[in-house]
Amino acid sequence: MRLSDLGGLVYSTDAGRMCPDCRKPVAQCSCAADRAAAAVPAGGGIVRVSRETKGRGGKAVTLVKGAPLPAAELAQLGKQLKAACGTGGTVKDGVIEVQGDHVERVVQALQAQGYKVKRSGG
Repeated sequence: MRLSDLGGLVYSTDAGRMCPDCRKPVAQCSCAADRAAAAVPAGGGIVRVSRETKGRGGKAVTLVKGAPLPAAELAQLGKQLKAACGTGGTVKDGVIEVQGDHVERVVQALQAQGYKVKRSGG
């Protein structure tokens, strides 16, 4: 395997980390913004809120799917929802998980922020 097969320059002492796609310094990279925009899930603008217990030892978890936000803003929204419910949770693969059965609180909090919200599941 040759060095050219690996994609070329990764780090430069002049500019620091280099983008492998456009070969510009990461701070000046334009393709990173394109990838972030493409990472936003397409859910039709409707946020779906459900409750799930499968694979969690019978404990309920409130799931928020389809929020049309990039990863950083999705993490911030997850933090706001966890604070509104007074519980913990996480953001994984574009899905916000709030510990406990807080579907109604989450729906109200999202509607107050202007999202179209549908309750999904049973």
